[in-house]
Amino acid sequence: MMRALWSAASGMTAQMLNVDVIANNLANVSTTGYKKDRVDFQDLLYQILRLPGTPLAEGTPVPTGIQVGLGTNPVSTQKMHDQGSPYETGNPLDIAIIGEGFFRVLLPDGTIAYTRDGAFKRSSDGRMVTSDGYILEPEIVLPDDASGGDITISEDGAVSVILPGETTHTEIGHIELARFINPAGMKSIGKNLFRETDSSGAPFIGEPCLDGLGYLKQRFLERSNVNIVDEMVGMIVAQRAYELNARAIRTGDMMLGEATGLRR
Repeated sequence: MMRALWSAASGMTAQMLNVDVIANNLANVSTTGYKKDRVDFQDLLYQILRLPGTPLAEGTPVPTGIQVGLGTNPVSTQKMHDQGSPYETGNPLDIAIIGEGFFRVLLPDGTIAYTRDGAFKRSSDGRMVTSDGYILEPEIVLPDDASGGDITISEDGAVSVILPGETTHTEIGHIELARFINPAGMKSIGKNLFRETDSSGAPFIGEPCLDGLGYLKQRFLERSNVNIVDEMVGMIVAQRAYELNARAIRTGDMMLGEATGLRR
């Protein structure tokens, strides 16, 4: 009877984590470039009461045996890097990635982080930076006298401006993207940023539109890929699973109570 209590308790713990992840997805439904998380579960060890294939007295093997599971356990939370829908902002420094790839930004400690958030700003010295002031890599410096309407960012990453006294665009830099073999293995560090890990593999750096990398769309941003309806349904399922596991614990407790209350 104790197996039922512990198995149901593991189910309640697992569903608590599931709800935590769903709540975080819903909280970030409006976060630019956010990628939703999914919890993966696996069953725990089994208590083998009779091994499948055990021979009977007549020599015939047992077809199925008796194996009792001991509950469930969350094994991973996986980032789902599906494309979020782009939406128009009109801001010349807003850039959406359509397809695979990440922007590279320089952190204060000198390391590189990766992001899908293309809401860039112009710093006091003209450099393109994130909302937290992290510099886009490779560095692109916009001329002081370049207005928003004079800045053009092509699909392949070329950044051009119209300089004073000129009528044609002059290229001042090129945006590069990074691609990973296993983007789900990257480490999330908050602020819409990821770090490279051994699981993600080393980044491949290249120009947009080439070698499997996506293309850029100026004056657009990428929405999160969270589907509110799916997350709400998932929350209802998790809540009901939690309640059923709690009921299994109550049932096990009642059965133990009946056993301890027996009289000769």
